[in-house]
Amino acid sequence: MLNRQFFTSESVTEGHPDKICDQISDAVLDAILEKDPMARVACETCCTTGMVMIMGEISTNCYVDIPSIARNTILEIGYDRAKYGFDGTTCSVLTSIDEQSSDIAMGVDHSLETKEGGEENNGAGDQGMMFGYACDETPEYMPMSISLAHRLAKQLTKIRKDGIVDYLRPDGKTQVTVEYIDDKPTRVDTIVISTQHSDTVSLDTIRKDLKEYVIDVIIDPKMIDEDTKIYINPTGRFVIGGPQGDSGLTGRKIIVDTYGGMARHGGGAFSGKDPTKVDRSAAYAARYVAKNIVAAGLAKRCEIQLAYAIGIAHPVSILVDTFGTGKLKDEEISEIVRKEFDLRPTAIIKTLDLRKPQYKQLAAYGHFGRDDLNVKWEDTTPAQELKKYLK
Repeated sequence: MLNRQFFTSESVTEGHPDKICDQISDAVLDAILEKDPMARVACETCCTTGMVMIMGEISTNCYVDIPSIARNTILEIGYDRAKYGFDGTTCSVLTSIDEQSSDIAMGVDHSLETKEGGEENNGAGDQGMMFGYACDETPEYMPMSISLAHRLAKQLTKIRKDGIVDYLRPDGKTQVTVEYIDDKPTRVDTIVISTQHSDTVSLDTIRKDLKEYVIDVIIDPKMIDEDTKIYINPTGRFVIGGPQGDSGLTGRKIIVDTYGGMARHGGGAFSGKDPTKVDRSAAYAARYVAKNIVAAGLAKRCEIQLAYAIGIAHPVSILVDTFGTGKLKDEEISEIVRKEFDLRPTAIIKTLDLRKPQYKQLAAYGHFGRDDLNVKWEDTTPAQELKKYLK
């Protein structure tokens, strides 16, 4: 008997209030790393009608104009006039910034291993567990549902910014349900798109245009059939959006940022955090390891869990789960990971080139599967070396 299942993932556009906050936090991080690559940054943002507040702990030897960074980010997204319900030029921007706690800094600067006479190395900036995932469903080794949801969201933004559809506004959400038969994606069952729009356009026009300029452009027609359900602005109206319609907060879209719910999540957000924070760097490293395991053919699906203790460099645990698709036992692949990948924070930062400004571009449409951005954690060069374990 065939095993028939449905899996759903969502994405949001860069004008969603939570994503506005993620982008501001990462824009601040990028601006600081541009001048001071060794800075410690933990930047959080929240927004609501007419207001943005930026807070956190930042230790750096440089100066950046945080309110200007916030305003420019909002304007780039497209909130540039009052009739959109939010305007980067006129909204208030509040800041409350302190330095990183000295108690945290002492564990990051010198790991426990260093204090005990080992090699000089940064300790993890916090305790916690991070997950990485990869599968062979798409060329970018991502689950099909989140890959399609991101692509729909990006296309929705593209036709707005390119002026192809002039009544669209920056806020929007997408959702895709994929049908799996025996763990293989076979068709798209449901597509949902909700987009902010002007109050002068008809619902029929919105539905016609988004079907033509978004869905038909992105979704392979072979994946759609007569039973595929398409819902475009199902409530019938979405004029009030962005921070006017809902408050926003950094780190509130962590499933959108990662694997669309297909893999587990440790709970730590990415945006606004410098790479000494293992919430970010170790999650990128876990993706790097998982993707290379799948790219090497060691498994069709792979989830990696890394766990750290604050002030200690080496992971306290490494877990590999290939969901029964591995060519080797999971414990054997775990040993390969320990042998082939240095997962101490300093090594991760160096291997993945994490001290350079590159994060704002990741703060919308996902941090993984971004082959368009040439980020190091998506590189599959190590897969060639890992293939030796298949012999």
